[in-house]
Amino acid sequence: MPARCLFYYITDRKAFAADEPTRRRLLLEKIFEAARAGVDYIQLREKDLPVRDLESLAREAVRVIQEAGTPTTLLINSRTDVALAAGVAGVHLRSTDISPQEVKAIWSEAHVGTAAPGCPAARSAAAPVIGVSCHSPAEVAQAAANSASFAVFAPVFEKKDAKPAGLAQLREACQARIPVLALGGITLSNAPSCFEAGAAGVAAIRLFQENDVANVIRSLRRQWGVA
Repeated sequence: MPARCLFYYITDRKAFAADEPTRRRLLLEKIFEAARAGVDYIQLREKDLPVRDLESLAREAVRVIQEAGTPTTLLINSRTDVALAAGVAGVHLRSTDISPQEVKAIWSEAHVGTAAPGCPAARSAAAPVIGVSCHSPAEVAQAAANSASFAVFAPVFEKKDAKPAGLAQLREACQARIPVLALGGITLSNAPSCFEAGAAGVAAIRLFQENDVANVIRSLRRQWGVA
């Protein structure tokens, strides 16, 4: 088992039953809460937003994470262009997206003669953090071969209109050379079985968004065997 457990919050502002301005405010409050609680990664997964609105939201998310004063890493779902424009640390790729290697090439090209320190381009000039969605051990192995930072394996337990992969497949996927996080129906009661299968951590929407994040993380850390 790895030395520490990784926590990955995936956002869904539409789950907040409110008008759009209120949804946005509540989401930013949850992002701040998650960062303060010690979540390692937050994926801004607001796929329905127009690019301009997504970039604006990403900039605000960067700001609130900085206010939280923690090393939480923000990733943008699929949109490398938005991540670069907003000064975000990286992206989360779908299984059908471009490869991590292509993202790194785009990232490098964008920072040839990078702008002055402190601007968004300079803040994101380091090699990007790249997570990849995977649905089989073979896809995880491919993500590792393509130099992804980590893989998110799903669905382990549940997902609408998708057959669960199960713990045996998760265990096989975790043999890869990169960290593998478990996603799909993760709860406090079934998370330990993911850890026992070799997962480096857990990713979730509801587990983090619908609960007190600090309490969730304390419980998961106890299950992991870390104070």
